[in-house]
Amino acid sequence: MSAITSGGPAHAPADASPRFSSLARMRHALSDARTLTLRALLYYRHSPGLIAVSLTAPIAMFVLFGYIFGSAIKVPGGGSYRDYLMPGMFMLVGVNGLITSMTTAARDVGRGVTDRLRSMPITRSAALFGQTLADLMVSVVLLAMMVGVGLALGWRAHNGILHAMAALALILLFRFVVNWVGIFVGLLVGREDTAGQLSVLVFPFSMVTNIFVTTGGMPGWLRVIAEWNPVSAVAAASRGLFGNTVPVTGSAAPPLQHPVVATLVWCVVLLVVFVPLAVRKFTTHGR
Repeated sequence: MSAITSGGPAHAPADASPRFSSLARMRHALSDARTLTLRALLYYRHSPGLIAVSLTAPIAMFVLFGYIFGSAIKVPGGGSYRDYLMPGMFMLVGVNGLITSMTTAARDVGRGVTDRLRSMPITRSAALFGQTLADLMVSVVLLAMMVGVGLALGWRAHNGILHAMAALALILLFRFVVNWVGIFVGLLVGREDTAGQLSVLVFPFSMVTNIFVTTGGMPGWLRVIAEWNPVSAVAAASRGLFGNTVPVTGSAAPPLQHPVVATLVWCVVLLVVFVPLAVRKFTTHGR
């Protein structure tokens, strides 16, 4: 590999070529990711309804459970049910990322956007990373608005600002992770209407958890499912960091006894599984 300078040709060391090539590929991938992130952000800008729906759904659930059903729900330890519920509503922002990414990926397939991107000289992983990064930026705004609603309704974080920021970071991390799951499923089904129908399945995925009620009163078989649901681990971790936690019995599953560790383990496992699957499906789509 040679470089032309004002003083004539100069030769790079033989062992530097792979390094320079890797750096060039990395810069190219980052440039692709930035461009595609802007593309996704422009879509959100022209589709404010998506943000409105993502915000109003958790608020509606909070009003329904917190003010209508809340008087009949008791929290172990005698705490406030609304304090228990609000971190769960924050978690719905994370869970809803699965619906958004799934329908977006399926829509791009149906409209030929995916084929067009694949025909361009772009990094395959960067094309998907741009979508997840844009969604993460929008999620920060959504979560900030939800926190504002919670504070207005009387909810408070009791462990200080640093622990509260850590709880919000875990929720955003989980949304980033489930985005990759949604992208893979969306690419797999390839039809926006089908993805919309599959979105209904996200509802039981978020209901069979500890978001709305504690798992102690559930039947044995259902309790096992709820306690090993990754959503329950993230919800329990955020409650603990916010200071809205409830006592955990010794019979609870390990993810609820060590929710922060369980959240990080779940995130790593899901990323390791679904990032390669999503990139591979994007690369081989239509073949």
